[in-house]
Amino acid sequence: MRLRFPVTSPMRRKFLLIALLLSCTQAALAQQSAPAASDAITQEAVQQESKGDDARHKVSEIITRRFGVAREKAQAIASAVMSSASKYSLPPALLLAIISIESRFKETARGANNATGLMQVVPSAHKTLVRDVDLTEPEANIEVGSAILHGYLKSAKGDVDAALKNYGGSSAYAQKVSLRAKTFEPVATPAD
Repeated sequence: MRLRFPVTSPMRRKFLLIALLLSCTQAALAQQSAPAASDAITQEAVQQESKGDDARHKVSEIITRRFGVAREKAQAIASAVMSSASKYSLPPALLLAIISIESRFKETARGANNATGLMQVVPSAHKTLVRDVDLTEPEANIEVGSAILHGYLKSAKGDVDAALKNYGGSSAYAQKVSLRAKTFEPVATPAD
């Protein structure tokens, strides 16, 4: 048997009022907890960005001090390295090692086979990647060089030495880059 309350019953009004209060309380609690979760996510993102900014700053300082690159250019190179490293899941120290060996951080460097820019990208070997790209522009050169290295790394099933051998042409090159990368690791790795 169902209980029925008259529409104007004081009991029904109390029941509706309690239901309304419970609903409002749940909504208010949900609104309070959502910003807290959002704030935690935002705070973690800010901390990660701060760690990245710290590493980027340290890298640009090293580039300026060791290689005599102007501060503004060093900052642009450091940003491009950190961005490409993140995009292609490459260690920033590895990219920095390649750049230091290939061009000593000179964006207009030219080498054998028309190798161009910071990472000495060979246009004839990577026609699809370099189409309409100014390889003397640091961000573009680092982006293309990182994409090439990432491709070699995938082909080598994650074997960094094999990928570096393909990138530079010899086992000696791979060893040299690996050793140089170790010198950049303390500054290029965002602190935890």
